[in-house]
Amino acid sequence: MTRPADFWNTVYDNDTAPWVIGEPQPAIVALERDGGITGRVLDPGCGAGEHTILLTRLGYDVRGIDMAPSAVAYARANAAEQGVPSAVFEVADALALGDRPDFAGDPPGSTPAFDTVVDSALFHVFGTEDEARAAYVRSLHAVCKPGGTVYVLALSDVEPGFGPRISDTLIRESFRDGWTVEDLRPTRYRGRVTDLVAQEATDLEVSESGRVDAAAWLARIRRL
Repeated sequence: MTRPADFWNTVYDNDTAPWVIGEPQPAIVALERDGGITGRVLDPGCGAGEHTILLTRLGYDVRGIDMAPSAVAYARANAAEQGVPSAVFEVADALALGDRPDFAGDPPGSTPAFDTVVDSALFHVFGTEDEARAAYVRSLHAVCKPGGTVYVLALSDVEPGFGPRISDTLIRESFRDGWTVEDLRPTRYRGRVTDLVAQEATDLEVSESGRVDAAAWLARIRRL
């Protein structure tokens, strides 16, 4: 479910975000290692900034964005602490990226800026909110170059877990017009158990460090 920026600010300010694990998602690390990421990269809903930091360190031209100012402040501090101060983060609305000439061109969509989009746990936030989800997909289409790739790592509803879990069908149906879903497979999403999700995570196996690996989807989607 979509929430206002104030909610997300509080999650970062109080350190209760279950997705802040102090490292990139293993699925995203593997994606890069296997050559799945090319060109200029957008990391929407960047959160703590782990993927932007990783890709910047590896030499990619990458931009991390988040609607929550506290998330961006957290990501910048995280990048500095990890010795990657050149990582670029900014506050931006992922539902309205097409309004940005530096991302989408003028008129919107005329000169999209990004070859690859790495969405780690943002798409599923919209759950069954049809209008917000459609706006997000349109936003991605405006900023992703023709032939470019969007990767979606989202929590799966195939087993009990925490957070907004969705079906693979929802992903396929959302990326129809102007897209082709080239691959969609099950994977795992690593999180940590915080007060925010403790009641939902009772059925998951928790490691000694408080980490859990939950069911997820990884989709590769081509922009037509």
